Parts: sequence; C-alpha cells; structure tokens
Amino acid sequence: MKTKETTLKEEITIVPGINCKFDNFNISLEKGSDKISRKINNKLKVEIDGNKIIITANKNSKREKKILGSESAHIKNIISGLNEKFKYKLLAANVHFPMNLAFDKEKNELVVKNFLGEKKDRRIKILDGVSVKITKELIELESCDIEKAGQSAANIEKGTKVRKRDRRIFQDGIYITEKPGKVFLWLKENS
Repeated sequence: MKTKETTLKEEITIVPGINCKFDNFNISLEKGSDKISRKINNKLKVEIDGNKIIITANKNSKREKKILGSESAHIKNIISGLNEKFKYKLLAANVHFPMNLAFDKEKNELVVKNFLGEKKDRRIKILDGVSVKITKELIELESCDIEKAGQSAANIEKGTKVRKRDRRIFQDGIYITEKPGKVFLWLKENS
C-alpha cells in the first residue's frame, strides 16, 4: 500500500545578485534598481534559506497543487525577468491610412495618430515599469515584470482594434508579433 505524502514542497533557486525578502505573505525580489513584489496565497508557507525559496503547502489536494504551481511559476518568472528583461514586439499594419506612432513620456501613453483617418488621436495606457521603443512601424516593449509587459502589449492591440467594419478589408491595427518564448509562424516564413 502506498503512503500518501501530506505536504507539498517546491524549491526555487535564487540567481546570485538578486535580493529576496518575505514579510506578511508578500515576497519582494530586487536586483539593482529593479524591484518586483507579489502577494503570495495565504494557504502557502514560504521560507528563504540561503539562495533558495522553499514553498510548502500543508495539504496534498488538487487545489493546493494548483496554487503551489501557480505561485512558483510567478516567482520563477520574476527571477528570470530580473535576470533578463522580457521583450514584446508589435507591428503597426496599415492598409488604408498611414498611421503615426509616438510615445508620451509624461502621461505614459502610446499615441496613435491618423488611425483609419480618424481626426482624434488614440491614446493607449502603458503600465509603469515598461519601457517603449518605437522605430517606424515596430514597437518594442521591455520590462522585468512579464505581467506588466504583456498587459501593455494587450492594451495596445485592443486600443487599435477595428470595430463596425469588415475585418477582411480593414486589416489596419497594431499586432503582437513576438513575445517571450514565441515568434509567430507567419513572420518566420516571410523573413
């Protein structure tokens, strides 16, 4: 007869140069001037032992396994983001009207001018901690936090979505072409 283990345990190795603190279910990791903190689920117990983060759950149920897996994946993303920033690339495609792109640093917004011939500029919010680089029709987003970079890329794609027109004809917009770990196939074939 198999004995069932009563606790779940996950160990995450901290890369040298990253400082880690845990206090009141809040873990914060920092490297240089970059700092990311995250609230951890209260069903988990977190310990920092030297260069390892040890996460344990008291129960060995499906729910605790899911929570433990999610939290450990988030922490691994934070560590890899502090090591090397996450990059998203977006491409501005225009068929009918040439659009102009600019970044407003004061308001932290991407400004899309002349989208589908509109007189009013479209202003798209970029989250704090995400740097933006624009070269002609290519936009590059870079951040230590994958969630902020991904949400900013999604905001841009959603902000230039064509509504109330035939999508087969009006293919204008800004689209994600590359994200961490994935380059879309149609771009590989055409390059």
